Amino acid sequence: MKKFSKDFLLGAATSAHQVEGNNIYSDYWAMEQMKNSQFVEPSGKAVDHYNKYEEDIKMLSDAGLNAYRFSIEWARIEPQKGIFDEKEIQHYKDVIDCCKKYNVEPIITLHHFTSPKWLIEMGGWENEEVVELFANYTKYVVENIKDDVNYICTINEANMRLQVKSLMERFMKQMMAKTGGNTPKISNVEQNDNSNDMEGQLQVGLNLSNPMEKMKLTAIENMQVFGDMNPHTFVSAAGETGDEIVINAHKAAKNVIKSINPKINVGITLSLHDIQCVEGGEEKAKKNWDEEFGHYVEYIKDDDFFGLQNYTRTVYDKDGIVPVENGVPMTQMDYEIYPEALEHVIRRVNKEMPNVPIIVTENGIAVDDDNIRCNFIDKAINGIQSCQQDGINILGYCYWSLLDNFEWQKGFALTFGLCEVNRSTYERTPKNSLTHLGKYAG
Repeated sequence: MKKFSKDFLLGAATSAHQVEGNNIYSDYWAMEQMKNSQFVEPSGKAVDHYNKYEEDIKMLSDAGLNAYRFSIEWARIEPQKGIFDEKEIQHYKDVIDCCKKYNVEPIITLHHFTSPKWLIEMGGWENEEVVELFANYTKYVVENIKDDVNYICTINEANMRLQVKSLMERFMKQMMAKTGGNTPKISNVEQNDNSNDMEGQLQVGLNLSNPMEKMKLTAIENMQVFGDMNPHTFVSAAGETGDEIVINAHKAAKNVIKSINPKINVGITLSLHDIQCVEGGEEKAKKNWDEEFGHYVEYIKDDDFFGLQNYTRTVYDKDGIVPVENGVPMTQMDYEIYPEALEHVIRRVNKEMPNVPIIVTENGIAVDDDNIRCNFIDKAINGIQSCQQDGINILGYCYWSLLDNFEWQKGFALTFGLCEVNRSTYERTPKNSLTHLGKYAG
């Protein structure tokens, strides 16, 4: 086992909504409480990381890890438009101080999918006002933590809205095929037979298995809750200007951060598949890589680092995505176990942005068998070290995730974590994979 250098950021990641609990002012909390929610269960107390953060950070440090990527929850900081909660910003300052107490580098994410409910009621991530509003929130946060952090990710998986748009287009095309080319009617489309295959094409917990009747009722209830049948949350399909708004929000936040403390390293994260092709799929593969990554380069090529997030690969032929063959090992998220993808994506990103250092801000696997997780980690890290030997500047690796947590619409059933959490007592039980990852620390 080859160890990393002492200055390599080796750690794990979480996001606020998935671990903290009681995020009552957010759009996701509102959607989880709906009678016809697409969520299989509500987040509730999640894994109570809000109260147990010191225990969790100490556990990470005791395993030998030296970095912790976590997010600050906008809906806690600004529960009402223009009203900031001093108690909540102090909470995150305490988390940062706790990291330093245990010699852990905090890597902050300002937006990890969830938004204040009031923002979605204003039109959410299709309303250009979000750019200024996100900048104002960023200003408040960074003015309070400006001397305490070295790394800030502005937005998590900024390309997720495009990925959801692409997936929903494929989903509706499949629905129309079942109804003879007509718009799907509730009476003759009860459920998507291949919903698991569809869900596995996104690196986020999305639930497409509900009957169409429930989806219709959800839309009606959305109108009551948000004033819109299709609210523009961050994990909804992007409209014509949606992607541009996200990029502008990143740029505005970066400018704010640099104006307050130019020494802070600022980047963005993208969800990237290892996009491959077989004969006939070259154009489709090229088009999809440009959508996932290529078209962002001109906007992020001058960032201080790039947050690379990868879990698996996608293969294209002339007809589109090639289904994974029967018998191929799969994760609980219904995508292929393919740790080699990380090295491939790092090399491809570096080829297009050779001057931007990379932090692997997410890479992991949802499985029951922790031995499979350890093997996945070994292969992923071997890929990183191979890239480093070839001169690629990789600053760190954060496994997803530190804790088994709330995987969005999928609920708590999926186990990504390096640590198991008892859902009744919230007792932590570290897995072997936690110390296994720590053995690579310099």
